[in-house]
Amino acid sequence: MNIEIICPLYNGSKYIKKLVDSISMQKKVNLLASFFVLTDTGDYSEEILKENNLKYKKISIKDFSHSLTREECAFNSEAGIIVFITQDIIIESDLWLYNLTKDIASCEVAAAYSRQISKYNNIEKYTREINYPTDSKIISKDDISKLGLKSFFFSDASGAVNKEIFINLNGYDQKRLPISEDMYFAYKLINNGYKIKYASDSIVYHSHNFTLKELYKRYKLTGMFFKQNSYLDNYGTNKSGGGMAKYIFKRAIQDKNIKVLFRFIPDMLARFIGMKVGKHYGK
Repeated sequence: MNIEIICPLYNGSKYIKKLVDSISMQKKVNLLASFFVLTDTGDYSEEILKENNLKYKKISIKDFSHSLTREECAFNSEAGIIVFITQDIIIESDLWLYNLTKDIASCEVAAAYSRQISKYNNIEKYTREINYPTDSKIISKDDISKLGLKSFFFSDASGAVNKEIFINLNGYDQKRLPISEDMYFAYKLINNGYKIKYASDSIVYHSHNFTLKELYKRYKLTGMFFKQNSYLDNYGTNKSGGGMAKYIFKRAIQDKNIKVLFRFIPDMLARFIGMKVGKHYGK
């Protein structure tokens, strides 16, 4: 099956060249195209895209949507497999794409997502460990009773989906989702009997150093998403968050990571308050 990579860009000029170079080195795949959606911020991204003869579409900031922008690109694609990525991932392996898509191509699963590793020694290092372990797994509807909300974990920072299935399930249902569009679609996949693979051998480095304010805003949006999709609360959202907090604290102690231990309480509070505010005021 041929593949198209879809990547939204926002002030992404510093990422494009390295990202394109890492995509061009991929082996054992039939890559049809890479398509970029450029949010017009006035940086130098468009010049770089033109210089490298890359396919792209330019949109205004007000027209960007995490769900609708990706959905439109996927619906218009001629590829058999759609791969969503974000501009800030770092790809070092020439088999990243093959390992991500091989089980979709063989029709064993409908979607797959990569292992993400943080290069920073911060709290994100530990959240990546719990969300992206070393062993691959395939999730189906049979796993819901055991995994709860984690059954619908998926990431379009580096994730792939069978395009025909994406279209048949109507993508994101033309909804302007504030965040977590990947979980929204994963829920639909699993509950329609499809399988999702976590491909731990498809590795990307994806690192952030969020301020407390940025973290609060991010979790406020997440709270809004859960407000809009309240059926997900039936799968144990609070239990999932509490388990992650315990894991982070335990690992920071094991590593004697003083920086993380000092940050732990305000970080967890920013997440908790942001989620609560988003759930209360989300529309």
